[in-house]
Amino acid sequence: MKQLIRLPILRLYHARLVLSIVFLILFTLWVANPALATSLYEMPTLQAGDQTWVIDKDEVLSRATEGQISKALEKLAEKTGNEVRFVTIHRLDYGETTQSFTDKLFEKWFPTPEAQANQTLLVLDTMTNTAGIRTGEKVKTLLSDALASSVANETLLVPLKQGDKYNQAFLDACARLVAVLSGQPDPGAPQIAETLNVESTFKSSEETDRNSSAVIVIVLLIAATVIPMVTYFWYQGFSN
Repeated sequence: MKQLIRLPILRLYHARLVLSIVFLILFTLWVANPALATSLYEMPTLQAGDQTWVIDKDEVLSRATEGQISKALEKLAEKTGNEVRFVTIHRLDYGETTQSFTDKLFEKWFPTPEAQANQTLLVLDTMTNTAGIRTGEKVKTLLSDALASSVANETLLVPLKQGDKYNQAFLDACARLVAVLSGQPDPGAPQIAETLNVESTFKSSEETDRNSSAVIVIVLLIAATVIPMVTYFWYQGFSN
């Protein structure tokens, strides 16, 4: 008789254990979600003169495109001393913007004014399709802040608005930067309709984070409703 009483209790204990494990896993995924962001400390070490020109963390560029860009930027560095780096990342930490991340990475790689002088860094966050750009003081004599902003927010972003054309976006940005930093005339930004507002077409990181959190909360609520029902019917099936 005692054995018969213990058996349902044991099954109920196992059911509760399974339920607890499921909730623990879901909660862990929810808490760990911000860890998917690209951290500054995950970026490789780099300094002026290094032959690394493209760091495609989100792997949105083809090998052919990366190779073509690297050759063009290497030739630019050899001829003019001006160095350009392209970086792609996926997702930013809370409170971080693409420009603030770009500034921090620029200063990490090139910590002194001398090291920064001939450097240009262009970063794209592929989750929000927003870009940041930072240049050294000597570069500004050829590439003004206004022109640099145009490269980051027009030349790079217009192809993305037209269909996530990452290869074309970086090839166009590379061609424009190489021309300007070589002392040639600026080929200009892509011609687009006046009604097109590139910045307004992409979700901000805050909107994306809110949407991600909302989805996770909904999943947790569904799990909280469905799992107890499944557990109840499972227990009833064993007890009958």
